[in-house]
Amino acid sequence: MNVACPTCDRTNRVPASRLLDRARCAACKGPLLPLERVIPIASADDLAELTRDAKVPVLIDFWADWCAPCRMVGPELARVAARRAGHLIVGKVDTEALPEVAARFDIQSIPTMVLLRDGREATRLSGAMPAAAILARLGV
Repeated sequence: MNVACPTCDRTNRVPASRLLDRARCAACKGPLLPLERVIPIASADDLAELTRDAKVPVLIDFWADWCAPCRMVGPELARVAARRAGHLIVGKVDTEALPEVAARFDIQSIPTMVLLRDGREATRLSGAMPAAAILARLGV
């Protein structure tokens, strides 16, 4: 997985199985993990690695840049990621860039959030909502 450093914005490669570990940026040595932000999913392979190797549930946000509700829920998902750091990984899949991934999850409308536990879909939410509602409906 590619994780951007919150201090210097440099991209660091971190195996999905180690996303709960403490790590430092290779460039600035600032704290990189635990992951307190949403990570963009760049490919179907990245999503497969994440859902296969993550040691905690993974919440995937299916979105598109042109979608106003998707842009509204983005900051709320950032709050979810920060509040549940170490207990939940939040990722984003751009349905325009990865239509095959959206099709695999049978995404009919956006924003749609899918919670995966042990690589299997556990819960699905659709529509924009505040962080508190997302956490309450997911039960995480």
